[in-house]
Amino acid sequence: MTKIKPIFDEYGIIFEAQKILPENLKLSFLEALAELEDNNNYINKTFDKTRLHRVRGFTQPIYRADIEKISGWRFHLQFIDGQVFLKDIIKSKRHDDVIKATKSKKYRYIKESK
Repeated sequence: MTKIKPIFDEYGIIFEAQKILPENLKLSFLEALAELEDNNNYINKTFDKTRLHRVRGFTQPIYRADIEKISGWRFHLQFIDGQVFLKDIIKSKRHDDVIKATKSKKYRYIKESK
């Protein structure tokens, strides 16, 4: 049986995604969440759909996941105590300037403990 990694959505990212995503990407978003929820993907480090990777340029660990590679839609997340916390959804036109998009909502991201 597959172990499930909890996903927390304290900022309503799932609701926002269902409002702003084009119809053809709504199912892709749910598939991306399913991939992140499957703990086997973390063990095997295989994220074929989301291409999960760490965002460079920040001291705290912020990760970016694709909703669909070609569309440019992405979302940001963080891992806290082995759990996934959704932080932001990035529209296709803003995905190239990831640092600016993240800094505009920096209050959502945990600060690194010292």
